[in-house]
Amino acid sequence: MNANLLVAFSAVLLASVRRSSSSLEPYDLLYDEAVRAFYSGDYDGVVRIMEEALSSHTVLLRSRVRCRLRCQDQHPFSDSVSELGFFDVVLRRAACMDSCIEEDIGVQSLHKVSEDVAQDFHRRIPYNYLQMAYLKLKQPEKAAAAAHTYFQANPEHVEMSHNLEQYKDQQGLQEDHFVDREARPHQRFFSEAMNLYERGDYVGASRLFEEALVEYYKADVACRALCQGPHQFEDHDHLHYRYSLYEVISDHFTQVLHCEHECVRDLATRPGRLSPMENYLPLHYDYLQFAYFKMERMAEALQCALTYLLFHEGDEFMTENVDYYTEVLSHGGAPREEAARYLRRHKRELELLLIGSQTMGVNFTEGNYWSSSGGRDDSTRIPSGTDGEMEYVPIAEKKNVSVAASPPHQEGGPLLRDDVQLVYNSAGLNGTRRVLLDHVITEEQCADLRELARAVTQAGDGYNGRASPHTPNEKFEGANVLSALQYGHEGRVTMKSARLFYDASEQVRRLVESYFMINTTLYFTYTHLVCRTAITGKQEHRNDLSHPIHADNCQLDPEANECWKVNPTLIHRDYSALLYLNGDFEGGEFIFAQMDAKTVTATVKPKCGRMVAFSSGGENPHGVKGVTDGRRCAVALWFTLDRRFREKDRLKADEILQSLDTQSMLTPGLDINPKNEL
Repeated sequence: MNANLLVAFSAVLLASVRRSSSSLEPYDLLYDEAVRAFYSGDYDGVVRIMEEALSSHTVLLRSRVRCRLRCQDQHPFSDSVSELGFFDVVLRRAACMDSCIEEDIGVQSLHKVSEDVAQDFHRRIPYNYLQMAYLKLKQPEKAAAAAHTYFQANPEHVEMSHNLEQYKDQQGLQEDHFVDREARPHQRFFSEAMNLYERGDYVGASRLFEEALVEYYKADVACRALCQGPHQFEDHDHLHYRYSLYEVISDHFTQVLHCEHECVRDLATRPGRLSPMENYLPLHYDYLQFAYFKMERMAEALQCALTYLLFHEGDEFMTENVDYYTEVLSHGGAPREEAARYLRRHKRELELLLIGSQTMGVNFTEGNYWSSSGGRDDSTRIPSGTDGEMEYVPIAEKKNVSVAASPPHQEGGPLLRDDVQLVYNSAGLNGTRRVLLDHVITEEQCADLRELARAVTQAGDGYNGRASPHTPNEKFEGANVLSALQYGHEGRVTMKSARLFYDASEQVRRLVESYFMINTTLYFTYTHLVCRTAITGKQEHRNDLSHPIHADNCQLDPEANECWKVNPTLIHRDYSALLYLNGDFEGGEFIFAQMDAKTVTATVKPKCGRMVAFSSGGENPHGVKGVTDGRRCAVALWFTLDRRFREKDRLKADEILQSLDTQSMLTPGLDINPKNEL
């Protein structure tokens, strides 16, 4: 064996058995202990242990970044590397990482944290517990900071919004008490720079924009380092993995590279948002070029304008600005090297991702990172350099994402069945394109569907298996029409109950189509049988929602009082409906709200056979209050007017039913599923 390889292998083995003198308590164990302390009323313990959990989480992330960067620096790849040389570096980096991490954090390095807990920390759930504990301990300043930190990532949380308003009214609390304890420096500097820019303080703004860029590139390095951790291999059973060495390496490398490539999106996304700030990184250079122009620092303005053009080659207004600066200076310039290097790497990554995705048979679509000039301010103008005249041209038109459009307002069509009762129309529900109906299905049908739900629903269905995707205080289970019919076909449930699910959803579709007077076909885009169950012991002092305030086809922005139609929101959804199967639980009321995500306009108490339907846009923000006791079940449905987005699983379900109906007609008396007789 090559001597270098032998040394590296030995280092790996030594690292695996070495015991560290230092030890960092795993943050998930601390978090669990803090939650137990909360429900037992030990608020001093909550504060002490939860703060330690947050500290442990921060130390762990920083240690991973530091170790990965240090090991890369210590064991670089040479420009011309042989196969053995390549694996020599890989093995040495692995040994270095094991040694560094264990030295830093001890047993934590071997500890596996569940996806649910990792998501809780990502969503800042610990700060919700902290603000309540600090409030009980009569420490309003710390409670306000914890509440504000939580709210930054959960702006749709109605109760926390009310809590913050109460904190602001308390005597002795100042504006500087409302701090975001997890603020990302690059976003904080950018926001502060924008405030100064809009007030005309271009000197202060330019300084903060430059700070924001420094922090952005630091954050990019850290983000990419964290991508080098473990990844899930979709559609591959690695206990029986039969790919070759290079296919395995390619698979993992492609996933790491995709994560690194997506750091662009991550760094531009504010806490609690799904979509990044539009045109985020290029805007730094756009605003800087104008700020430097106002400060008469033309060389810096030219450099920033040229840098912006790296992202938006040929942009008309910026090209004219470059012409003007060049004319004033009597010479040209060059863009900033850090941005040029950043974009060269981004382009090379894209080339490799396309190769890797094709090799592994995985679909890959390049993200829309900065292809728009959105966010630029057309009120700031600079002299044009095109003809020597002191004309003024806009930096650019402001092109924000579009506000979600609403379908035409029509309602009041026939209900198709005499036994269906209109309870409230839009006016009765204090909104538009809303309706509440009763007796859509019978008590017996509700009971059959609830029993079906017990058999076919799976924890976290539709949410990557996460048992509590919306709140840690409830268990979420779901199933679609196709899975129910497959259970019926296999004899695991009666085909009668599986078909009832299918037929009930079709009744809802026809009612929505008729009542809202839709004169074209309304297609299913998703059908979901869902149940939410309160987790015993996690309901005391609860103030979160079962499902946060949101809109179904646009990204709700409570601060701007708008709803933006941007991916990855499901912009093709046009109408939504919920058919309730029971009412024997505590809490769980459906609520409509205004776009501020805190003003409730109507509340609906579920019960068997009750149905609420509404258009899916920003005119109908809605959510679900916490289920504090029992199990709440419903059929959730979303519809589209665009046949391209028809629910694929439902099309397969249609084929199954047609096949069964054909068999039944060809063979009279054929019992497709013996359990129908049970």
